[in-house]
Amino acid sequence: MDWFLIDGIGPFFRGFEKRRINWSKIPFPHLATGPERRQQWDRIAEDLRRFSGEAAALGYNTVTLDDLAHLAPHPAHEPEIAARIAVFREEFARLFDQVRAESGLKILLTTDVLPLTPAVEAALGHSPRALDDYYHDLVTRTLDDFPQLSGLILRIGESDGVDVKDPIRTRLHLKTADATNRLLKRLLPEFERRGKTLVFRTWTVGAHRIGDLIWHRRTLADTLEGINSPNFLVSMKHGESDFFRYLPLNRAFHEIRQPKILELQARREYEGAGEYPSFIGWDCEQFARELAATPNVAGISVWCQTGGWHRFRRLALLENDDRDLWIRLNAAAAIGIFRHGRTAEETVAATVGPVRAAATLELLKLADEAIRKLLYIEDFALRKLFFRRVRIPPLLHVYWDCLFVNHAVRKVLRHFVPRPDRALHAGESASALFPRMVELASRASLPVDDIKHMRDFFGLLRLARRYYFLPYDEELADRLRQAKRDYKRRWPLELRTRFRIKLDFEPFHVRRRTLAWLAALLFRQRRGYRLIDHVFTLNLLGFAFRLFRPYHAKAAPKFLRKSAMGVESLFR
Repeated sequence: MDWFLIDGIGPFFRGFEKRRINWSKIPFPHLATGPERRQQWDRIAEDLRRFSGEAAALGYNTVTLDDLAHLAPHPAHEPEIAARIAVFREEFARLFDQVRAESGLKILLTTDVLPLTPAVEAALGHSPRALDDYYHDLVTRTLDDFPQLSGLILRIGESDGVDVKDPIRTRLHLKTADATNRLLKRLLPEFERRGKTLVFRTWTVGAHRIGDLIWHRRTLADTLEGINSPNFLVSMKHGESDFFRYLPLNRAFHEIRQPKILELQARREYEGAGEYPSFIGWDCEQFARELAATPNVAGISVWCQTGGWHRFRRLALLENDDRDLWIRLNAAAAIGIFRHGRTAEETVAATVGPVRAAATLELLKLADEAIRKLLYIEDFALRKLFFRRVRIPPLLHVYWDCLFVNHAVRKVLRHFVPRPDRALHAGESASALFPRMVELASRASLPVDDIKHMRDFFGLLRLARRYYFLPYDEELADRLRQAKRDYKRRWPLELRTRFRIKLDFEPFHVRRRTLAWLAALLFRQRRGYRLIDHVFTLNLLGFAFRLFRPYHAKAAPKFLRKSAMGVESLFR
C-alpha cells in the first residue's frame, strides 16, 4: 500500500458557531476574506500545522482538503465571488506550502462534479458538452495553478446539501455510467501529463441511473470500462451503504482490477461523532484479513472530521487533552493495522500508554457490545434491503444526532424484526454494561463524562426499544417523556454533546397488512432489480414523486427535507 489519506478540514471549523453543522465540507462562507481575515487564517494555519504533524507522526502520508470549486476562477463568476476566490487562492497556497514543507504530506483536493454559480450557469446554459468543457478547464487550470497538489478526489454521486447557502454550489451533473466513463477518460490524460493522481469515489446517494454505483457491479464495470492508468485510483466506502456497522465488505474490492483505496471513518457520524467510544479497530482487522489476498489495494482513506449533519463539535487531532480521544484511537487503529501491521490492541496501547491500556481495551470492548446490541437492532441491521438504487441503512431509528421514537418507526421495526423478544433481551443486557464502563473510565483517567453521557443516551434507547416492541403503554410513554426531560437537564445545549430526542406517540394510520404489502412492493432483498422495479419503483414512482412534490414536500420529516440532499434525491 502506498496511499494513506486523512481529511484535514477540522481547522476550518474553529469558531463556527452554527447550532447544527454540516460536516460534509469546509464551511467556506464562514471564512473571512476582508482586511480583518488575518487572525482567522493565522489560527487555521497553526491548527493545520498541529494536525499535519500529528497525522504524519501516526503514519499518514496524504491530507485531503476542500475544494476545487472555491479555488478555481472563471470569467463568468460574479465580481464578489471572483474576489472571494482570489483570497482563497492566496490563503490556500500558503497552507499548501506549509503542509508540504513542514510535514511532508501529499495534498489531494476534493471536487464535486460540478460546481456552479448563477452567473456561470446563465453563461453556459444546460448543454452537457459545454458543462463538460467548463469542468475540464477548471480541473486543468487548478492542477497547473497549484503545483503543491498531488491530485484531485472526484465525487460524482452527491452534491452540496440543501442547507448550503454558499453562492458557489455543486449539483449532480453525471447521470449515467457512460457519461462518467467519458469524463474520466477525458480527464485522465491531463493528470498523466502532469504526474498527478485522479481519485474517483464510488459513493452515491441513489440519484439518477448512476445512483447505484456503490453496489451495482454492472454500473461500476461500465463506469470503469477501458480505464487503465497508473494515475487512477478508485475510492470506496467499506460497505454498500454509508459508514455503518453490520455491513459486509463491499465485494467490488475483490472484483475491479483498478487500484483501489478503502474508505473508513474515525469520527463515526452515526455513532456519536466522537462523543463516546465507538472503536473501529476490530472491524479494520477484519477488513485487512479479507483484503490480504486482493490485488491492487493501494491504501486507505480515513475520515476523522468529515461527515454528518449534527451539533457535535469535537475536532480531531487538534486538542491538548482527551476530548478527541475516541476519534484519535480510531485514526491510530486504522493506520496502525493497515500500514504498520499492528493489532488493534497494540494501537490502543501505543495511544493511551501501557498503564491505561488494559482498562481502555476492556472499556472499548464493552462499548462495542453496547453499540451493536442497543444502538443497532441486530435482526434489522442484518437484513439486506434495497429501495430503488440505495441499500437501506442498518440503523433506522437513530440518524446523526436524532433519536426517533414515534408510531411510524414502531410499525416499521415491528414489521422487519421477527424476534422482538430477542431485541428486547439484547437491549436490556447491553444496558447492564455501563456501571463497569464508568468504573473503567475512572480507573484509567479516561473521559468519564463521555461514558456517563453514553449511558444516559443509551438508557433512552432502551426505553425506546421497549416502546417499539412491547404493547403500547401510556406509563411507558410518560417514562420516555420524563427521561427526555432528565437527559436535557443533565446535558444542556451549552455542552454541545446532546442528542435530539424526537417523541411522538400519535397513531400512524397504516394497517399492518397494508404496511406488509407496501414493504413487499417497494423493498427488495437482493441487489438485482425486479420487474416491478423497472416498471414502477424506478420509473413511475419517481415520476409520481416529482409530479406531486408540492403536496408531499411538507409531509416528509424536516430532517429528510433539510439535511444532506433531501429526500427527493432518492427519486431522481
